[in-house]
Amino acid sequence: MLALLVGTAGLAASVAGVSAQLLPRRFTAEQQQQIIAWEMARRWRILPAGKIFAASITYQLPPSLLGGGSPLSLQADRVGISRSAICTAASDAAAARVLSADRCTALLRATYADETDSMLVTVGVAVMPGDNAAQSAASQLAGGQGPQPGVRAAPFPLTVARAFGDRQRQLSWAVSSGPYLIMSTAGYADGRPRVQMSSDSYADTEMTSFATGVADAVRAPLGAVPPAPQCPGAPGC
Repeated sequence: MLALLVGTAGLAASVAGVSAQLLPRRFTAEQQQQIIAWEMARRWRILPAGKIFAASITYQLPPSLLGGGSPLSLQADRVGISRSAICTAASDAAAARVLSADRCTALLRATYADETDSMLVTVGVAVMPGDNAAQSAASQLAGGQGPQPGVRAAPFPLTVARAFGDRQRQLSWAVSSGPYLIMSTAGYADGRPRVQMSSDSYADTEMTSFATGVADAVRAPLGAVPPAPQCPGAPGC
């Protein structure tokens, strides 16, 4: 009887061990955060360029610009997507120093035109080593009037953006989204150099809405937080 009890106990322990191995793995809160960070950090490599830079986006002009009422929705169309570049090559000198200090890995760029083909925005995605680095860079590259440090304009021959260069930049914008720094710079499509935007409040607000709207549309798929990883299905299961 004693031998039977010992054998039964051993069998139960073995079954419990096998059952524990067959159950789905459970991640700690720290492990979940690590997996989420890994998932977000690899998006710039695995997402198609057309997913990061949509063919068309919608942005809005505020009601205050229109004398009240509802905001006006406008559409911007993608002109082209540049090849991936090193951060110092696709940003001006002042921005390059910030990106280098925060260990930027690569910079992706695309240019958009508004519905009238009169304004252009180049939006850049700087790949940073983590959320803190992206936030640090964004705080140093705050948007504003004039030649603020930022992403270089990306022209495209035989398009409405053929004359869009750094001399045409009217304003710049920067915001972080997870481990990414989203930068945008706006200007006119007719090749005119920088003008005093503060003298024309309508043009100032319209161009700012355009630049921030494009930046927000690009950061949405990159900065979206994935659901908490669960087994089976998540990496590490």
